[in-house]
Amino acid sequence: MTEAPAGTFTLAHLSDLHCGGQYFVPSLLERAISEINDLKPDLVVCSGDLTTFGFKHEYQEAKRYLDRIECESLVVIPGNHDSRNVGYVHFEELFGDRNSVTRVGFVTVVAVDSTEPDLDHGQIGRGRYRWIEEQFASEARLRVFVCHHHLLPVPGTGRERNVIYDAGDTIETLQRAGVHLVLSGHKHVPYAWRLENLFVVNTGTVSSLRLRGNTRPCYNIVEVSGSHVAVWRKHPFHGQERIIQFSLDTFEYEKYTGRIEDEVTSRS
Repeated sequence: MTEAPAGTFTLAHLSDLHCGGQYFVPSLLERAISEINDLKPDLVVCSGDLTTFGFKHEYQEAKRYLDRIECESLVVIPGNHDSRNVGYVHFEELFGDRNSVTRVGFVTVVAVDSTEPDLDHGQIGRGRYRWIEEQFASEARLRVFVCHHHLLPVPGTGRERNVIYDAGDTIETLQRAGVHLVLSGHKHVPYAWRLENLFVVNTGTVSSLRLRGNTRPCYNIVEVSGSHVAVWRKHPFHGQERIIQFSLDTFEYEKYTGRIEDEVTSRS
């Protein structure tokens, strides 16, 4: 277990790299990695769609980029694009298990592969509910669950077709386990919700121009100080905005429509 600085914790969350595709922009990913390294986070999460078609050379490209992240604790799971063309075989060769448990300081992160081979939809599966609860049974100040697909429909993404099939049972499992935060990607549209005492935060694509409406490439930064959690959306080259903050003690929260802040402005 790696100890985080006393009372503070920084988690970087990026998703949907889509290496190998025609809309992949290397400079965006390079910039995001540089910004993340400057922050010196305690943990980095990449929630899937590293590739476009699940081919081995795309995985190798994604691995070269992720190897440049200067963080001892890196959590990576596959997305639906990564499970195309038997791509999950390459994932396991290059990144290891598709499900993982990471404990860093006062934070526990359980990451689960929600994909199905060659299908865009996802599911967690009832065979994993008990396992998920067991992993969160040990004491942790912040409990984080990671999956690629979203648990709740995302506004601005059109007809809902890709929400996790067993989302209801999964949400109930996470609530029983006392999970505080869910991190996902998939639709390339960032959003944040509070559902009872569970906060669900999606990030967009960090380095693809497959964008809906006026969304832009982005990734998220989660900052924990004592009982206070703040989530920031960062746009490579173009600043940041706070999207939600909440208390781990009272679960009171604020959401922001936000404005882009200059990158040199300190986050509060």
